[in-house]
Amino acid sequence: MATYLEAFQLVLAPDVLIAIMLSSIYGLVVGSLPGLSATMATALLVPVTFYLSPIAAIATIVSASAMAIFSGDIPGALLRIPGTPASAAYTDEAYAMTRKGQAELALGAGLWFSAIGGIAGTISLMALAPPLADMALSFSTFEYFWLAFLGLMCATLVARSSPVKAIASMLLGLLISCVGMENPGGIPRFTFGSTDLLGGIEVIPALVGVFAVSEVMRAMATAEPPPMPRRKFGSILAGQLHLTGKYWWPMTRGNIVGIIIGVLPGAGADMAAWVSYAMSKRFSKEKEKFGTGHVEGLVEAGASNNASLASGWVPALLFGVPGDTITAIAIGVLYMKGLNPGPTLFTEKASSMYAIYIMFIVANILMIPLGIVMIRLASHILRAPRSAIMPIIMLCCAVGSFATGNSLFAVLTVGFFGVLGYVMESNGYPVAAMVLGIVMGTMVEQSFVTSLIKSDGSILPFFERPVSAVLASMAIGALLWPVFVWLRKQARARRPVAAAGS
Repeated sequence: MATYLEAFQLVLAPDVLIAIMLSSIYGLVVGSLPGLSATMATALLVPVTFYLSPIAAIATIVSASAMAIFSGDIPGALLRIPGTPASAAYTDEAYAMTRKGQAELALGAGLWFSAIGGIAGTISLMALAPPLADMALSFSTFEYFWLAFLGLMCATLVARSSPVKAIASMLLGLLISCVGMENPGGIPRFTFGSTDLLGGIEVIPALVGVFAVSEVMRAMATAEPPPMPRRKFGSILAGQLHLTGKYWWPMTRGNIVGIIIGVLPGAGADMAAWVSYAMSKRFSKEKEKFGTGHVEGLVEAGASNNASLASGWVPALLFGVPGDTITAIAIGVLYMKGLNPGPTLFTEKASSMYAIYIMFIVANILMIPLGIVMIRLASHILRAPRSAIMPIIMLCCAVGSFATGNSLFAVLTVGFFGVLGYVMESNGYPVAAMVLGIVMGTMVEQSFVTSLIKSDGSILPFFERPVSAVLASMAIGALLWPVFVWLRKQARARRPVAAAGS
């Protein structure tokens, strides 16, 4: 009980409350602008966290990401342009509701069920993390190696592009993580004589470049979205309690799916939304209504994406393995603030952990009043010309990256990764897989080398320990799954040919 009281005191500190409010407003605005993702909103906040206390710094990440995931629904429903990738799954459905004159119902459902999903995900974080932390205390470097490897493989499995392209992106990220001297051998690698590369590639400038600068480049290459028609909204939350009662099972199923997908390393809110919308359509009693403006898909997918956001912190806090790209950024902030992820965090810094739980609940409760205001202001926010927004984002990227190390090289790193991210996305290579490779590469290598030193060069202990053997079988299964899928496709392609020949 004393720990909870201490956690409440941490959250109720004036600087933390101000950080929650300002980052919530910031997240709502950025998420509502078409093309600017929740990950980009979070990445741009990182330089600000240098000047905040540890709890206030985490509060900005939690609040901004939760708000941005919801507010991506606003341009999706009104303009058919998803504000964030997590909103793309049900954009057509929401826009069809708007065309039918049900914009309030579509946006209200997105707001209400996002808040419920966020609270459900937080409860899962509170329930799953402590027992998993107890189990994780028995983990050695053998288990950590397979866990990190499994996280990398999961990222390639859930990618919407070709698994081969996802694996290629992940391997590129691992290669980038090898740059510098921070390796078990302490030998400079891939520095090409540059002293700036001796410290390796900083994660934060790489993330800002991949997610922010590449988005600006993409915006420059695409047409300006159509202006939003002037429109006055009625009651936003009218009928939401009725929908909660009518669709309680799809909502619950969306929460469960979101929590499970969130815990999987590398999946994230957008994958949770796509899976939940597909499940809603598959198991609905009114399948024929989907695509015509049916609210059921919005209920399930909206609950799912915010539930996955909170549960994605489970592997991040326990093992330092990011659940998604947002928690990949959060891990960097945690290390920077001395809150090193790991099972001991739940014993040595228990009050800080409980403070994170409380911040998630506060952010999701605050989402409802702020979300209503944001929906009513949407007509003004969405009219902001892209030509005014994009230069400001580029300036924030440059200033923020310079602030990370007071180095011009960090600014060049942002520019390089911006171009790299744009080229990769343009050719169907998922940048999220590359980011996970960059973030987790050091952990994979150090765990592997340390384990080999312990075992005197033998690989048998990687498979002999019970937990390690289970994780190894899951990781190898994930690695071989794309091969199995490819062989099955080849077998199916041969059957018609054989049937025609006979």
